[in-house]
Amino acid sequence: MIAVIDYGAGNLGSVVNALRSIGHAPVITQKPIEIVKAAAVILPGVGAAGDAMKHLNDLGISDAIKQIVKENKPLFAICIGLQVLFDETEEGGHHTCLGIFPGTVKRFPAGLKIPHMGWNQVNQKITHPMFTDIPDNTNFYFVHSYYAAPQNPAIIAGTTDYGITFCSAVARDNVFATQFHPEKSGRWGLRLYQNFLDMALKRKPQKAQ
Repeated sequence: MIAVIDYGAGNLGSVVNALRSIGHAPVITQKPIEIVKAAAVILPGVGAAGDAMKHLNDLGISDAIKQIVKENKPLFAICIGLQVLFDETEEGGHHTCLGIFPGTVKRFPAGLKIPHMGWNQVNQKITHPMFTDIPDNTNFYFVHSYYAAPQNPAIIAGTTDYGITFCSAVARDNVFATQFHPEKSGRWGLRLYQNFLDMALKRKPQKAQ
């Protein structure tokens, strides 16, 4: 089963449609037991990180996410989903997050137009199965006012320039996360989802269309 986590703040429709368009039938779920049993898990996100954490905690999903990370099961987190993987966020004053990655989510510096919205390039910092057949510096679609600042630069899989150079993708073991929205990023966003599922389901990468 491919589980798409529904915690009341996810961009579920677009994510599910993207997965269906590449031939998969995901299950939308709020049930921790389904999440921990899934072969692959997607944590989408739009909105505010503080609200997202409240819903994740109230539903018992926070513990489920920590469990699948501990068990090294495939997890793909998107936008707010990426941000809540870190220790804390400055959004809304301060909120404690999942603490899977050491680091803080920070607001873009004063003087930059926010949200950072629209297409921007992702510079691939590592070689990773998630980037199979995706050209370096490909454009993906962003909508956010905060960005993750990891303590460990080794987990930074991609960076993007917007006034500053910020972390736009992270990877460690079977966890991969992007600040941008693959489901809104056309051909290459779909390719990213396909790469994740090929990796998660232990299939050979399919030829790029």
